[in-house]
Amino acid sequence: MAVYTQLSAEVLGDLIAQYDVGELVSAKGIAEGVSNSNWLVETTGSAANGRRFILTMYERRIDIAELPFFLGLLDHLAANGCPVPRTIHDRSGASSRMLHGKAVALIEFLPGVSVGQPTPAQSRSVGRVLAEMHAKAQDFSETRANDLDPHASARVLADCGEEALQAIDPALPAMIGVANEVAENWPQDLPQSIIHSDLFPDNVLMLGETVSALIDFYFACNDAMAYDLAVTHAAWSFSGDGRDFRPDVGRALIEGYEAVRPLAQDEREALPLLAQGAALRFISSRAQDWIDTPADALVTKKDPMDFVRRLEFYRREGKDVFAA
Repeated sequence: MAVYTQLSAEVLGDLIAQYDVGELVSAKGIAEGVSNSNWLVETTGSAANGRRFILTMYERRIDIAELPFFLGLLDHLAANGCPVPRTIHDRSGASSRMLHGKAVALIEFLPGVSVGQPTPAQSRSVGRVLAEMHAKAQDFSETRANDLDPHASARVLADCGEEALQAIDPALPAMIGVANEVAENWPQDLPQSIIHSDLFPDNVLMLGETVSALIDFYFACNDAMAYDLAVTHAAWSFSGDGRDFRPDVGRALIEGYEAVRPLAQDEREALPLLAQGAALRFISSRAQDWIDTPADALVTKKDPMDFVRRLEFYRREGKDVFAA
């Protein structure tokens, strides 16, 4: 989440008037993330329909033609009891609209906070909800391929170029070869569903030890469920800079997941490599964002080296970490 586009109060008011949510009271830009512009919107709406919403303008990476998949998935999961915000449809029934040549969507606001230092109990709850989401997504009728798999990571890093990567950190160009190696050995035929693929702590809202919402499904796709678990493990089990591994948090995450959906043997054995692929996904996207983000954007650049450290850890310790 971030703010790339500035919208006046008049424009925002006219937009909100297209929804049955009351009149605009306030809109505050959210300066986090890198891909979209976001505002926390308050309206005069009813208690039943809600008075607080997230307004998203899609700026980068997302193919607008895929919005029906992302927004339909939110509605499907919410209708099936997952803690996921529903899409607010406009007065014509559309889940998104065009504004200034860009797509926008209004999303239900759910209460909760993102935790900076998750506890094992919180991580266990996230594992359970992730497995439940995988189960509930099985009958969603639409599909989307993963365009950020290890092969894509290798291409992105190569396209960034060694010189640009070197300017970020001298250790970063070596990741091009590592990405090619991981892509060549990537496991096939693991059990699949629709996965979140970006379940960082800031994409989970919690009330105490209970998950109140999973948010930001804009990288959701069909892929191996164990890969989604590996992504979440990489996101939750380390300090932010990737220097410190928290085994109790990582272990609790997997325990929570397996309490709902036990891993098959081939999934368990694949986890060390899946975790390396997960780390490469964020190394490549962060490197690309670091190079491409405008200097005046209201956004904080994220260091790809945070995930280089995770990758190196999984290459050294992965078999022991994921042993049954």
